[in-house]
Amino acid sequence: GRNRPLHSNMDRGDGNVKYILTGEGVGSLFLIDENSGDIHATKRLDREERAIYTLHATVVDKRTNETLEADTEFNIKIHDINDNEPKFSKDLYFASVPEMSDVGTSVIQVTATDADDQTYGNSAKLVYSILQGQPYFSVDSDNGTIRTALPNMDRETKENYQVVIQAKDMAGQMGGLSGTTTVSITLSDENDSPPRFANHTFRLSTLESAEVGAAIGRIKANDADVGRNAEMQYSIVDRDGQDMFTIISDQNTQEGVIRVKKQLDYEKQRTYSFKVEVTNTYLDPRFMYSPNPPFKDDAMVRVTIEDVDEPPVFSRNPYIIEVHEDTAAGSFVGVVSARDPDADNNSVKYSIDRHTDLERLFNIDSVNGTITTLKGLDREMSKWHNISVVATEISNPRQTTRVPVFIKVLDVNDNAPEFAMYYETFVCENVQSGQLIQTISAVDTDEPLVGHKFVFSISSSNPNFTIVDNEDNTARILTRRAGFSRREMNTYLLPVVISDNDYPIQSSTSTLTVNVCACDSRGNMQSCNTEALLSAGLSTGALVAILLCVIILLMIVVLFAALRRQQRKKEPLIISKEDVRDNVVSYNDEGGGEEDTQAFDIGTLRNPEVMDANKLRRDIIPEMLFPFQRTSPIKDNADVREFIHGRLHENDSDPTAPPYDSLATYAYEGSGSLAESLSSLESGCVEGDQEYDYLSNWGPPFKKLADMYIGKDTARET
Repeated sequence: GRNRPLHSNMDRGDGNVKYILTGEGVGSLFLIDENSGDIHATKRLDREERAIYTLHATVVDKRTNETLEADTEFNIKIHDINDNEPKFSKDLYFASVPEMSDVGTSVIQVTATDADDQTYGNSAKLVYSILQGQPYFSVDSDNGTIRTALPNMDRETKENYQVVIQAKDMAGQMGGLSGTTTVSITLSDENDSPPRFANHTFRLSTLESAEVGAAIGRIKANDADVGRNAEMQYSIVDRDGQDMFTIISDQNTQEGVIRVKKQLDYEKQRTYSFKVEVTNTYLDPRFMYSPNPPFKDDAMVRVTIEDVDEPPVFSRNPYIIEVHEDTAAGSFVGVVSARDPDADNNSVKYSIDRHTDLERLFNIDSVNGTITTLKGLDREMSKWHNISVVATEISNPRQTTRVPVFIKVLDVNDNAPEFAMYYETFVCENVQSGQLIQTISAVDTDEPLVGHKFVFSISSSNPNFTIVDNEDNTARILTRRAGFSRREMNTYLLPVVISDNDYPIQSSTSTLTVNVCACDSRGNMQSCNTEALLSAGLSTGALVAILLCVIILLMIVVLFAALRRQQRKKEPLIISKEDVRDNVVSYNDEGGGEEDTQAFDIGTLRNPEVMDANKLRRDIIPEMLFPFQRTSPIKDNADVREFIHGRLHENDSDPTAPPYDSLATYAYEGSGSLAESLSSLESGCVEGDQEYDYLSNWGPPFKKLADMYIGKDTARET
């Protein structure tokens, strides 16, 4: 388009003036007619991109290019037109508002912007309206605030709403441009719905053997609210149900879990009916009284108890029975009683768990439960006996019950008192009459009800000592005379009689040993040894003589012991006529192997003609040699029987043979063998004279042997 022209006072209309335009957008947006000064826009201008352009115009002479008018600055301002529609920052908004809110409660504010000039006309003046969402919500036309339009909007009826808001410029007039957005509105939950039971009667059943705390069933109420507002708590209202059952709320499922509170008994009560009440855990005071009071609900629960075969039940648990000690075997101790609690009331038999009565002190009548003793009881050995009695149904032996029976053994005065400790009592040689030498006390393993009361006494005819009872279970031992002598008697044995006061009276005699000692003038003991008294009356020479005698006796004992030990070493190995064994001669040396022909000639064991003349006794350890002469073996070729008779005759006539039966073993080869001896020990030729080539002809089994000997010969020849 064309703008108003520029005109210079120097332009006289003769065509000699030239207009020059500079500045931002010249050439791209703006062009000037250099002859007339008219400014033209080359393209559509957008005010929202730039509202003002600053340009410079210069007038020069065409002929001389001389500046006719100085540079002039001017502004081109773009006037706004309504060419932009309103726009929201989001296409979709999310908002929430509490259910049951009052009318006019603000939900959210949505605003749109218009790029047109807000200072020029109504191009940017916006008006908001609601296109969708009525009659539940309304919008403020000036600022776009959405508010509730209906009272008591219930989330449980409808939770989500879609609201469409329009923003229109030109103050909402016809021809204005507009933009829209969508708002998703959710009603948040409030605790406005009370819990309700869908079924007001629940029927449950359980076994009478259900353990305390066991769950027997669940009940459920419904609450249209969600989350924290839907949490419920259950309670039992009736006293009958409160005594036997309890109910808790399962936080995950919001169910009421009914549990056993006390042990059930089918024989006592078979059905229970009680009322259960449910309320919300968290209450909102705004909704407790309107519009639907009361804000709770209740239901009846009926529990049926089912019968179970139960084990016997004892009349007491545990039993505590008292019995006197020293009661004879077979005496009555007490009675236990058990019954079958079931309606059948089956018979019961009794027994004692022998693991609790290892000593088998008690017995029980299997029919009537009477406990008796099998042995006498001793309170001093055990004051209590704890046994277990088992009751078993005769018709169903698997139904058993055990009860502890504590048997207390009552004391009987069957033990006499005795000294409380061992007393080391002495009296000084220079003691005076009536002097205290010892205070004694006593103990009694019995336990009388009124406590112990001991009486001490000694023989009234005792000329040396007397006793004084202190009346407190102790007594004092006093000297009756002055002066005691160790030379006359160094020890006195004083019998003391101790009696108790229980029934029947028990007494014992304890002996107090009183040693006579040497004391100083203040009564302090110096010596009680009789050896010191003996040494004081003997001379030094006598003591030396006694010491020498003792040494000689010790030497005799040692010598005697050595002789006995030597005799034990010489005892024959065979000590009874039944002990018959091979005669083994043990030499503690090591031979030189097969080639050693000097250490021991084994040929003597094979050929009787080569036997040595000197032989060893085979019935003792060969520590000493006993040379004897033995006749040479049979010369001729006698048979085995003749050989044995010859050996028997030799042993009978041998003075060195043992005087009891013995076993002699011989390896008799005999003489005149065609093969002669196969042993290399008797061979007269040396190893070097032997030829082993024939071994290679014996086949593969002897190949290794042939290689060893033939190879050895080859090495020796080399």
